[in-house]
Amino acid sequence: MELSAGAQLAFQVGLPPVRLHDLRHGAASLMLAAGVDLKVVQETLGHVSSTFTRATYTSVYPEVARAAAESTAALVNTAAAGPPG
Repeated sequence: MELSAGAQLAFQVGLPPVRLHDLRHGAASLMLAAGVDLKVVQETLGHVSSTFTRATYTSVYPEVARAAAESTAALVNTAAAGPPG
């Protein structure tokens, strides 16, 4: 079996073989973990709708969902405390 140029390069530097799709998935997951807006990730990946992007990637990082919930709760608590002063 003949290896692709990318697979040969990965082998030569001691990396496991990685498909282009794996890199794409990893990039999307990292963008969401970094807090990049879902619409930006959808457009970057070329998905027709953010529904597909959300269904595919948002369950990857539960800690992102937790951080979002905590940020929202902090905002609600700040608003409930009223304006400073």
